Amino acid sequence: MTKSVRIKQAPNHDILRSNSSSSRSHNSIIMNRQANGGMGTIGTKPTLLEVGPKLRFLIMDAPRQGNLHLYIKEMRKHSVTDLVRVCEPTYQTGELQNAGIAAHNMEYPDGHSPPRDAIDEWLKIVDKAIYGASEMEARPCVAVHCVAGLGRAPVMVAIALIEFDSMDPVDAVTLIRRHRRGAINEKQLLYLEGYKKSYKSSGGEGGCCVIS
Repeated sequence: MTKSVRIKQAPNHDILRSNSSSSRSHNSIIMNRQANGGMGTIGTKPTLLEVGPKLRFLIMDAPRQGNLHLYIKEMRKHSVTDLVRVCEPTYQTGELQNAGIAAHNMEYPDGHSPPRDAIDEWLKIVDKAIYGASEMEARPCVAVHCVAGLGRAPVMVAIALIEFDSMDPVDAVTLIRRHRRGAINEKQLLYLEGYKKSYKSSGGEGGCCVIS
């Protein structure tokens, strides 16, 4: 059910300024989710991004209580250890905890750039989950979702690619858009183009704000 990226993509600058369908795609997904109530099916196929030898992210739309078990099944398939939510809550986290998936709340307003504290917490989680994992464990994956999985969640993944893979912001956006159609609008692109790498890796150490 997932789309997987296993190689680093070359930049395609032509598509960066031609993403006018993003808002329409976002609105269409939300309308479809409202129509079926998010029950019994996954709204949009999660997108698996694998970059380099370690980085693995699963970009998703927001689960509902009625279909959370399907998302958990998808996450377990890809060895997800942590799920980060950057939008308003739509489910209880007990099922996630029972499945051994840590849930983290980093909600910030739609249409805005992520605040610095959310970025710092996000990068700590990625650092700890991916670079702090034992070599004997299955390659861990960090899942992240917003409402439609097209705005806030892909932005966070782009930031992680910039920080941990030293990827150029344009390359990061190009890669994500190629495999997650409609992701990252013009305003978010401008923000990412101005983003400066600043995270100091702690070797996987650092606290995380886990939902209880």
